Amino acid sequence: MQMHKLTLIAATLATLASCGPGADRDAGFEVDEGGFGNPTMINSQAMRGEGDYTMALARRFAQEVPSTINFAFNSATLTPEAQAILSQQAAWIRQFPEVRFRVYGHTDLVGSNASNKALGLRRARAAVNYLVTKGIGSARLEAVASFGETRPVIQTQSPELRNRRTVTEVSGFVKKGRDAVLNGKYAAVIMREYVESATRPHPGNSVISTQTTGGG
Repeated sequence: MQMHKLTLIAATLATLASCGPGADRDAGFEVDEGGFGNPTMINSQAMRGEGDYTMALARRFAQEVPSTINFAFNSATLTPEAQAILSQQAAWIRQFPEVRFRVYGHTDLVGSNASNKALGLRRARAAVNYLVTKGIGSARLEAVASFGETRPVIQTQSPELRNRRTVTEVSGFVKKGRDAVLNGKYAAVIMREYVESATRPHPGNSVISTQTTGGG
């Protein structure tokens, strides 16, 4: 009888414990920093089309890499500053062989619309050609759209450097034949980065030298 009471008490305590904080959460919630399930969620969305996860990578590209370069007046020649930014873009793009990109050319409002549209396209092509020299396959890059003078950053009729630009954006995922590569592509990107991050040494584990080299 005494043993039976002890069993009932233990069962009651276990039930109460299971109703405590976190009891209704998924297993592993303690290590979820808030974004743990996003790759799985977005990959599930990929089954419905490219839009959702293309937008996710587009936002990441815009956050991690300068997406805009600027040009001198009436020129499609890349400046050293523009080449440096494009080199950063190329380094980012090389991490994602599954992804396609599009470069849009823009001008300021000086000159005719027709001439500016052609100039914007030349600028987009100059950026694409430079990215190709950095090892990006031309099939993944497009300079197919030039907004010309129709989308200025600064609304002015005067020459304006900030309007003379190209903008690189994620445009989608590589296609094979007539079929879009949808299922698993976003997950493949996340998994590859996850594995690589696990092999990189943690800063806290590095050996700190006790020798001083001068300076203050």
